[in-house]
Amino acid sequence: MTQAELVKRLLTEQDLKYREFHTALLPGIDKKTFIGVRVPTLRKLAQEFVKNASPAEVEKFLKHLPHRYYEENQIHLFIVEKIRNFESCLQQVEAFLPYVDNWAVCDGKSPKALLKDPDRFQTKILEWLKSEKAYTVRFGVNMLMAFFLDERFDKKYLKCVAAVDENRFEGADRYYVQMVVAWYFATALAKQWDATLPYIQKKKLSPWIHAKTIQKACESYRMTVEEKTLLRTYKSFAKASEDR
Repeated sequence: MTQAELVKRLLTEQDLKYREFHTALLPGIDKKTFIGVRVPTLRKLAQEFVKNASPAEVEKFLKHLPHRYYEENQIHLFIVEKIRNFESCLQQVEAFLPYVDNWAVCDGKSPKALLKDPDRFQTKILEWLKSEKAYTVRFGVNMLMAFFLDERFDKKYLKCVAAVDENRFEGADRYYVQMVVAWYFATALAKQWDATLPYIQKKKLSPWIHAKTIQKACESYRMTVEEKTLLRTYKSFAKASEDR
């Protein structure tokens, strides 16, 4: 299979109704870059491409940036997250992150090879949090949320995410950075309650993120009734910003 054949397969899998639905969730992204292919099909095509294409053809695809279609970007990271070598995986992630321009490509990826050297991985994540690229920041927060909230947890990660400067970004970029920070803290409350609660009690987050964190935590099935009741007592800290 070649890259051209891969794109041809994508076009044959087009679902126009799904295309209309999905593009509505990604304002600001050119609709012409969407084919309209569902995620399970994209994962399947990524596997087929790696299996049937030559290593040279796969490498050519990964180097052919920027891609024309949103679906190619999804397949790109689906391929990268299956790389087993730490150095190769990190190199490919870093090469691709500057081209990520929406939350859907950014989210839900799991490059597990990077856990082979968790110290270098977390160091790189903390660099991503300081990026001028909104979706590099979002990817970094996603990685901390996915891989460093359980046995690899360290309180310093809470501080680093809280320090993300949302004001560096504007419009949709700012919103999606704010949302992932709130999502991170809501998840951290569920997994690391004692370490995370002070960020709510002491108002260490910006008002909008504070309010959204409480909202998301209270919507979570992982939180107890007692925890949700306590969190709601802190909503007033950001009441004026909740409708923003």
